[in-house]
Amino acid sequence: MKHARIRYEGEIHAVKVAEDSSVLLADGRQVAEHLVEWLPPATGSMFALGLNYADHAAELAFKPPTEPLAFIKSPGTYTGHNQTTWRPDNVAYMHYECELVAVIGKEARNVKRADALQYLAGYTVCNDYAIRDYLENYYRPNLRVKNRDATTPVGPWIIDAADVPDPSNLRLRTWINGQLKQEGTTAGMIFDIPYLIEYFSSFMTLQPGDMIATGTPEGLADVVPGDEVVVEVEGVGRLVNRIVSESEFFASRTKV
Repeated sequence: MKHARIRYEGEIHAVKVAEDSSVLLADGRQVAEHLVEWLPPATGSMFALGLNYADHAAELAFKPPTEPLAFIKSPGTYTGHNQTTWRPDNVAYMHYECELVAVIGKEARNVKRADALQYLAGYTVCNDYAIRDYLENYYRPNLRVKNRDATTPVGPWIIDAADVPDPSNLRLRTWINGQLKQEGTTAGMIFDIPYLIEYFSSFMTLQPGDMIATGTPEGLADVVPGDEVVVEVEGVGRLVNRIVSESEFFASRTKV
């Protein structure tokens, strides 16, 4: 089963998603995908992993980490499927990151690896855009790199954990304007999802709706205004996003 949050006719709805990606409202109405505004399907904290694929670490000329390199993304960075993200003016390099996201389903504290997947509501997809100009070093992506408004598309939905029997072997792919730019599999993770749940819950309490973004494989490329970027995780979802300029993005917000 797939679950989503959408805005339709001015109201926010928690919905189920049909196989054709139409949404099923609580009153029984079925609404086509293109008629709704897709919202991030979860709104908790996002714990994001840096360099969690050895090939990506090599791509950036860094050694693979020996323990998780994690940072937190605030909910203000999230945006939904089929929405826009802005490229800041006067930056040299902004790239996508296709990532599998594990969504916590119940309070998790001191969880053992063997039990970790029992604490998941399911999985979604994110595109963790990064502004490389401001990267200080491999373990500290400062706020200007990863925490700008609406620069982390998430969605379109959460698929139940039971419907993804093996999250450790899923294909990840990214296209820019229809051209395949990135391809890898979750088998390349250095720290898998059970490990990460055990790790985070050993020193903090994970709450329902919190998300763990598990990193991206090699294959990065710059994006510019006008680009359509599609990230896909096999068996989970396909997330579409469009890049606009900084001035266009904030001008559109002032009109709302």
